[in-house]
Amino acid sequence: MLPASQAVAAKRTRTELPTYRNNPAAMAAATAMAERLQLRPAWVRSVIGKARRLPGVVKAVTPGQASAARDWALYRSRVVEPRHIAAGVRFWQHNAETLARAEAQTGVSASIIVGILGVETIYGQHMGSYRTLDALSTLAFDFPGVHPKAAQRTAYFLQELEEFLRLCKAQNLDPLTVRGSYAGALGMAQFMPSSWRQYAVDFDGDGRIDLFGSRADAIGSVANYLAAFHWKAGMATHYAVQIDSQKLDLPALLQNDIVPSLSPTAMLEKGVSVGDKGARHPGMLALIELPNGAAPTHYVAGTDNFYTVTRYNWSSFYAMSVIELAEAVAREMANRR
Repeated sequence: MLPASQAVAAKRTRTELPTYRNNPAAMAAATAMAERLQLRPAWVRSVIGKARRLPGVVKAVTPGQASAARDWALYRSRVVEPRHIAAGVRFWQHNAETLARAEAQTGVSASIIVGILGVETIYGQHMGSYRTLDALSTLAFDFPGVHPKAAQRTAYFLQELEEFLRLCKAQNLDPLTVRGSYAGALGMAQFMPSSWRQYAVDFDGDGRIDLFGSRADAIGSVANYLAAFHWKAGMATHYAVQIDSQKLDLPALLQNDIVPSLSPTAMLEKGVSVGDKGARHPGMLALIELPNGAAPTHYVAGTDNFYTVTRYNWSSFYAMSVIELAEAVAREMANRR
């Protein structure tokens, strides 16, 4: 607990942050939202008017002047480590029946569900401390103009703010108390408000969707999300590769980024072998590039399922960390049987 003097100072800092009450663009947006959502305009304007502009959120999405070299090994070490693995084993043990039911209904492997919930929030331990109303309002009305995609991101977060108000009404949530990530992601599964509406499910059958307190709803919702993005039951997520430096054609191999677009034969012709299992893969593959700072880059061949994991977060580092955490927890589970 903070000492009394620090607590008072923190409260003063929060109350001194500017709100959007007198922001014409915010009030105009609130009126338009109210009409689309069929809510009282005065209520929507009142709620958005109480949102605070968070300088830390603006800073978090502002492109830096310089960035360190991307380092997969460092990124991995923060996720695929004893604390996450032990928490994953406990989560799986306590929710084994629910995970098995989700896998049976959707085809999404239990281990991948465990991997995502571990990477996102360590199974609900860290769901975010930002007031969602403040975070989404800041990103909707004060997204930094220097960002190369400022217009698109502003429109996106304005829509997510509207979805948040819709969600609060539908779920009977107080928009002034809901908390999540600095980008507005919510609950154990860190769904954005629009994803909550489209993909979240009542998996425990209690008549409501609760991604904050119901582990079953979080499990079912992650499975439903990945199934909606075409997870294929039984398909590997990736294959190890061997590089022929004499034939390697990286520009051609990386042309479509992480989208599977090359057959195993085409990859071999361009200098990348995917081994016997990979050679029998029935679909397309993508060469996944995992830079290691000053060390040699690591590569794998990603399948459609690897690409599906990136629909949760467009990042090869993210997807690979989910997959490797899933594998580590599954191995530990097997060792305990």
